[in-house]
Amino acid sequence: MFVSDYAFGLQESDDAFLDLLFPDEFDIGAFLSTHPGRLDITSAGHTHTASVTVEVWDGPAPARDPAGWEEQAEADFESVSGQVAVWSTSVGRLDDLVTLADQGGLWRVRISSSGRAAVRVLAESEESIEGVEDYLIQFWPAAS
Repeated sequence: MFVSDYAFGLQESDDAFLDLLFPDEFDIGAFLSTHPGRLDITSAGHTHTASVTVEVWDGPAPARDPAGWEEQAEADFESVSGQVAVWSTSVGRLDDLVTLADQGGLWRVRISSSGRAAVRVLAESEESIEGVEDYLIQFWPAAS
């Protein structure tokens, strides 16, 4: 995931249903902030390529040991299409889609991140940074 301006986002793919599109009203002060149909994620580095793994579960995603993560947050997420688009601040909507289901529904999401301290230090250098900051994004049906 290409991160720029300390941010990237996940947003309902059918953005015709959204009142606020990424990155409008992005809260850079929060690791995870939400708007209807949108998840805003704040990185510890200004411009770099982060490693992102997305998991979609049928039931509650198993909690990972919090000691392995520098940040964790959970939120509700509603999708009308069952598809989630990935957004970069600098390039806009990416071609990547996350398929949650064949139709819309209410989901729970947990976002965990590691490598934040390291990417913060490296961000002050002129080096290209790839895969230092790591994200695990887990979705599961809210009703489960």
